[in-house]
Amino acid sequence: MVLVGALLLAVVFLCGCITSDDGATPGVETTPASTVTPAPTAEPAQKVQVKVFHAGSLTSPFEQMEQAFEAKYPEADVLLYAGGSTKIIKEITDLDKDADVLASADYLLIPDLMVPEDADWFATFANNRMVLCYTDESRYADEVNADTWYTILQKDDVKWAFSDPNLDPCGYRTPMVIQLAEFYYGDDTIFENTVGANSEMTVAEADGVWTIEATDAEPKGNLQIRPKSVELVQMLESGGIDYAWEYRSVAVQNNLKFIELPVEIDLSSAQHADTYAQVQINCISGVSKGTPIVYGITVPLNAKHPDYGEKFVEMLITQTGNDIMASEGQPPIIPAGGYGAIPDGLLPYVEIL
Repeated sequence: MVLVGALLLAVVFLCGCITSDDGATPGVETTPASTVTPAPTAEPAQKVQVKVFHAGSLTSPFEQMEQAFEAKYPEADVLLYAGGSTKIIKEITDLDKDADVLASADYLLIPDLMVPEDADWFATFANNRMVLCYTDESRYADEVNADTWYTILQKDDVKWAFSDPNLDPCGYRTPMVIQLAEFYYGDDTIFENTVGANSEMTVAEADGVWTIEATDAEPKGNLQIRPKSVELVQMLESGGIDYAWEYRSVAVQNNLKFIELPVEIDLSSAQHADTYAQVQINCISGVSKGTPIVYGITVPLNAKHPDYGEKFVEMLITQTGNDIMASEGQPPIIPAGGYGAIPDGLLPYVEIL
């Protein structure tokens, strides 16, 4: 009996030591452990999207502008949209795409196509010049120069290109340069034997002004035409073409060889504005006259963040932007020229014209 009693005591003792899966002892009331609710994590602030529509030839400097702007304004996210200047302006004016900044390779497109309905001011901020680009692999690369280029383009085995005159200022400036070459070199067959022989474009003179008809710019023969001039760089580098018309800045940025043309025809000099004015070109969007190459910028009236658009323009036309443009082979205009209702914040940095 003593042995049985001892065994019973042992069983009771063991049962009292058994705990449940949750760590509680059976038969003993426990207070649940308090539950700690983590503090809610604050949502990260959404960045201000600053939409910048710009000419394709501004791609490289504006990528640097994007970095500089976001460093100064970390709450901003710059979104770059590149294209032919005429095309991107039409996207704003005709398709109502909102943009906080519009930068054109031809400043005159802004008053012609945007003012007053879509913009009420603009500034001029940079110059450029037309050049003929090539590579070591281009046909007749060892013969081409400022005196022979137009004869090289006439050769049957030479492929060359420029951008669409109905979409891109570089495209409508190219035929004007070629027509101006007739005056400079004293050869009235240059246009017909290059542009005329390889496209539907024609030229005619009236009252001392030569008008190029480019509403139908369909290429043929050895000429290729692409929507924007920067597309031609890859074609040139891959050997798809021998020569491409570009802005000097694009040639510098892409380490291309190029022919420096006489200032009388390269559209770079204000001193030769009267000479340039002897040519004009009729495109789908209207007539563009021969003028020195000047870039323009504005904040469209449909901008969602016009304050940030103005900050972007301010950075572009002051020291940071001037340094970037100069380093990219595109001379800045200092001070920038101002037209129309320039915002008060920009007045210290422009010369009202």
